[in-house]
Amino acid sequence: MRRHEVVVVVRRGSDLLVVERSPARGGYWNLIAGGVDAGAESADAAARELEEETGLRASVESPGLELSYEKPWGTVRLDAFVADAPRAWEPVLDEEHIAHRWCSPAQAVELLAYEEPRVAVRRVAEHA
Repeated sequence: MRRHEVVVVVRRGSDLLVVERSPARGGYWNLIAGGVDAGAESADAAARELEEETGLRASVESPGLELSYEKPWGTVRLDAFVADAPRAWEPVLDEEHIAHRWCSPAQAVELLAYEEPRVAVRRVAEHA
């Protein structure tokens, strides 16, 4: 039961990366996301998840957005980050994902399964 997670909005120019999780992991569209280990910093977890899930080594920045959502066992803190990808870069997805799309912010919001990642996309798009 993770109580602290991160999401990463990956930008390539004006496009945003959205990834589809494998059927075994729910089969929904999401941002790069993962857990924060006890004692770890959110930014370090975000950079680690970004590299593990896409192969991209990049710095991550906080857009100043801390979210949360409820699970049956309690509240999960969700910290949002943004990372910029090089122009021609394409992700090399790990086993957690089966597809990716580059989208406008509006398209990303339409695809994303959960409200908290949508809020992160809107925040990043507002401050682009």
